Amino acid sequence: MDIVMTIATTVVEQLQKPTLAFLIAGMLLASLGSKFEVPEPVYKFIVILLLLKVGMGAGISVREADLMSLLVPALGAGVVGILIVLIGSRTLVRLRGVSELDGLATVGLFGAVSASTLAAGMAVLDDQQLYYEGFIGALYPFMDIAALVTAIVLAKLAQARKATAIQSVGGTGGAALAGGPAGGVGGSAPIGGMDKGLLGGILTDTFRSPAISALVIGLALGMFSQPDSVYKSFYEPLFRGLLSVLMLIMGMEAWSRLSELRKVAHAYVLYALTAPLVHGLLGFGAGLVAHHFTGFSAGGVVLLSIMAASSSDISGPPTMRGALPEANSSAYVGASTGLGTPVAILSIPVWIALAEMVIGF
Repeated sequence: MDIVMTIATTVVEQLQKPTLAFLIAGMLLASLGSKFEVPEPVYKFIVILLLLKVGMGAGISVREADLMSLLVPALGAGVVGILIVLIGSRTLVRLRGVSELDGLATVGLFGAVSASTLAAGMAVLDDQQLYYEGFIGALYPFMDIAALVTAIVLAKLAQARKATAIQSVGGTGGAALAGGPAGGVGGSAPIGGMDKGLLGGILTDTFRSPAISALVIGLALGMFSQPDSVYKSFYEPLFRGLLSVLMLIMGMEAWSRLSELRKVAHAYVLYALTAPLVHGLLGFGAGLVAHHFTGFSAGGVVLLSIMAASSSDISGPPTMRGALPEANSSAYVGASTGLGTPVAILSIPVWIALAEMVIGF
C-alpha cells in the first residue's frame, strides 16, 4: 500500500510540472475546440532544435565516456526494441479485428522511440536535479532502428507468405494477383531474394528521416568537434521553453488523433493504454542489468524506461509509410500519437518513483 501511495504522490506532483502540464493543456485546448495552432514549419524547427540539442549533449558526453559504460545500456536498448516488437507480434497482432500488417506497423512504432518523450523525461529529471548519464541520447538510435527494422522485416515476410499461399492455391492466376515476378514475391524469384537489400533500404530510409538525421548529426558534432560554447549559450537556454511549446502541440495532436481510432478495432485502444507500461518495465529491467554491471545511474534507468515506454511520433510514421504503404495509418498513428504518447509521458513519474524505491537517487 505504501508503494502505491508513493507512486501516486509522485505522479500528482509531476503532473504539476511544466512539461506534463503543457501536454495536458494542449489536450484540453483541443477538446474545447480551440482554434489555437502552431504553424507546421515552426513545429518542425522546434523538433530539429531539440534533437540537435539532445544529440550534441550525448556526443559531448560520449567523448569522455567509458566504452563499457555506454556499450551495455546500448545493447540493452537494442534488445528491448526487438523484444517489444516480438511481444507485440504475439499479442496485438493476434487480437480480433487486427490485421497482421497493421498490427506489426503499430508494434514497430511502439518499439521505436519518441524523441519528444525522451526530451520531456530529461527535462523532468533536470528540474528535480536528478543525475543521469549525458550519453543517454546516443541510445536512441539503438532502440529505434532495432524496433523499426524488426517490425518491417516481419511484415515483409508476412506479405511474402501470404503471396506465396495465394500463388500455390491459384497457380498462374494467383501469381498475377500477387504481382508475379515483377512484384518481387512470385515467379522464379525466391523469398530470400525478395529480402535482398531490404535491411539496407530500411536503414537508409530510417537514417534519412529528419528526426534520426538531426540526432545523428548532433551526436557527430558533439563527438568530433567542439560545439560546447554554442551548446551552452544557445541550445541549453532554449531547451525547456521550446519543449513546453512542443508538449502543447503534442497534446493537441494526440487529442485529434483519438478520432482515428474509431475507424479501427478496439484492440488498438487496449494495446495503446497498456503497452507503454509493459514496455517501460522492460526498459527498467534492462536498465537494472546495466546498473548491476556498469553502475548505470538511477536517472539513466528512468530514461531507458521512458524510451521503452514511448512510441515514435516523428521518425517512425514516415518510415512505416514508406516501407509499408499498404498498412492502415489510422491504426498505427492513431494508437501511437493518440494514446501511446500521452500515456508514456504521463507515466514518467512512475519510473522515477520506481527507481527511487529500487535503486535510490
